[in-house]
Amino acid sequence: MSAPLRFVVNRHQATTLHFDLRLEVDGALASWAVPKGPSLDPAVKRLAIRVDDHDLEEHLAYEDDHKVVWDTGTFEPATDPGPALEEGHLRFTLEGHRLHGGFALQQTRLGWLLLKLDDEGAAPGQVWAEDELGSVLSDRTL
Repeated sequence: MSAPLRFVVNRHQATTLHFDLRLEVDGALASWAVPKGPSLDPAVKRLAIRVDDHDLEEHLAYEDDHKVVWDTGTFEPATDPGPALEEGHLRFTLEGHRLHGGFALQQTRLGWLLLKLDDEGAAPGQVWAEDELGSVLSDRTL
């Protein structure tokens, strides 16, 4: 049995404050910038901007004054993630500190959307409280 795949979501203060979703795919972290962050509400569609893949080990737990690990855990794709991403649609399950259950990344002609699937991890109307915006690994906040 192979080791579970991993994911990390960073909260990142760059030019603008945003979140970075990173999924372990083929030995690297496939990455998207998510300006408003992930939602647990299935009615909410979040813009996800595909960015370059990142080094797996270097980015799973990396934090600094501009970046915190907002969530981390295991990632279980419904199908082989490499071909699914090439086809523009990936369904997957996350088991993290904050994110649980099914999600999907859907490519559109304008970019990607991050969607929460309607399952036990869904929370319609959910909004992250200020005390839920810091690191799950340390006491760092932005």
